[in-house]
Amino acid sequence: MTKKTKLLLGGGVIVMALAYLINSGIREASVYYITPSELKAKGGAVSDRSLRLGGMVVPGSLHWEPQTLKLTFRLTDGKEEVAVEHTGSPPDLFKEGAGAVVEGKCTADGPFQSSMIMAKHSEEYSPPKEGGAPAEHIHRTFMKPQRTQ
Repeated sequence: MTKKTKLLLGGGVIVMALAYLINSGIREASVYYITPSELKAKGGAVSDRSLRLGGMVVPGSLHWEPQTLKLTFRLTDGKEEVAVEHTGSPPDLFKEGAGAVVEGKCTADGPFQSSMIMAKHSEEYSPPKEGGAPAEHIHRTFMKPQRTQ
């Protein structure tokens, strides 16, 4: 083997190793969520696997126990509902009727065990209401320096 052939072969191995690392890194980083209907369709195939479940919080299903930090609720996609249990404080934007994505594991004999809740928020901007202070005045009020005496 000539020196040039060895160099090309070594370079090819390095390029293939980098391509493999990049491909596996992208796959691990991209985590998609499934809907309650997709979860029900998969059945036991996803039992004890980490995944993300997304949907709307069913109105009337949210139960919070502040002493134990246990939060239970149901997520729906309009077709199916999935019971979810979470231990910990919910995010500020988390409420009934709002969208949420939970990360955790689906157990075979019980509710989805959530380890993290991500509350979705509206992407719509609503301007200040008529008769209220204009935005620039609100900004000045918040930014007004405090005087010490």
